[in-house]
Amino acid sequence: MTKSDIREQICRKKRAMSPWEISDCSTRLGERLYSHPAYRNARSLYGYLSFNQEVRTFPILAQAQLDGKRVAVPRVAGETMEFFWLDDLSDVAPGYCGIPEPAENLPVADDETALVLMPGLAFDARGVRCGYGGGFYDRWLELHPGHPTLALCYEFQLFSDLRPGPHDVPVDYVLSVPLNP
Repeated sequence: MTKSDIREQICRKKRAMSPWEISDCSTRLGERLYSHPAYRNARSLYGYLSFNQEVRTFPILAQAQLDGKRVAVPRVAGETMEFFWLDDLSDVAPGYCGIPEPAENLPVADDETALVLMPGLAFDARGVRCGYGGGFYDRWLELHPGHPTLALCYEFQLFSDLRPGPHDVPVDYVLSVPLNP
């Protein structure tokens, strides 16, 4: 199965999810995240602002702030991506492909040990990830090695074996939940 086939299959399954399923899975994934050692040990969380049927990250980012963690989210400019501190979770606007991004006036995040939440469409047990095809996270992680990385996904996004591309950076941890507990 090609990455294109995987993307199409997963996008179709995600579009079939009800708002309740997305919310329920997101809540359960958040609970798993909060008890994970990588989260507990992190001073900062580099997250992302969810879009379409992705795991809802806004409550996760808000909880991280309540837990005393500094939160940053990415903004895309051309072929590059950078994380910016987001102290006010409402200080965002539509950006690249309509995805919410931090406002222009925010400071660049500078915690080289922050836990990075990785978006993606498919993952395997080794942490191989099939993203959306832009390569932004892989390029960013090549420039910022050493960050622990963690992906939150629906169980149907797990595959037994994905073939990594030459520039793919694997995820350290993958947490998943089934649609119906």
